[in-house]
Amino acid sequence: MTGFERVSEDLVHQGYIWRVTTARFRAPDGEEFERDVVRSPGAVGVVPLWFDAEGVPGVVLIRQYRAPYEAAIIEIPAGMRDIPGEPPETTARRELVEEIGMQAGALVHLLDMYPSPAMTDSITSIYLATELSACERDTHGPEERHMEVLNVSLAEALEWVVTGVIRDAKTVAGLLLAERRLR
Repeated sequence: MTGFERVSEDLVHQGYIWRVTTARFRAPDGEEFERDVVRSPGAVGVVPLWFDAEGVPGVVLIRQYRAPYEAAIIEIPAGMRDIPGEPPETTARRELVEEIGMQAGALVHLLDMYPSPAMTDSITSIYLATELSACERDTHGPEERHMEVLNVSLAEALEWVVTGVIRDAKTVAGLLLAERRLR
């Protein structure tokens, strides 16, 4: 679609990572309208893939408290791109160390996704990590210090997607694309 244009944008709130703005737009027919927009540096998510002795694929997931839902959510390791200028691949590698204490020998980009296009300009880059090796975890904040690290078969993780145990969008996309890549 073409013909839409941003007319103005006003800062409503500047937070630690996000900025909330109210932006005014013009539609192709000239109608003007306002939208609240969360401006974000983006995020990364990583599907850490391993294989057991029989070659059966597994993944490392986390169960982490998420304040907006007031619940523990099962997810792939992930994090905000909160270091200015840091390439997404570097952020992905850093998040693996912080959250699950793993380093990836290989990291493959799976996709860039729009996690919530009606409210934010955030882009989440999803990676597949293989050739994993253990290292010291470097947790940040109470949520990471209290998170649970889960090693499950890829089949079980995909079943959790189907049954609604896993509902996080980046995790659903990452797991489905990892499974597809293995086929």
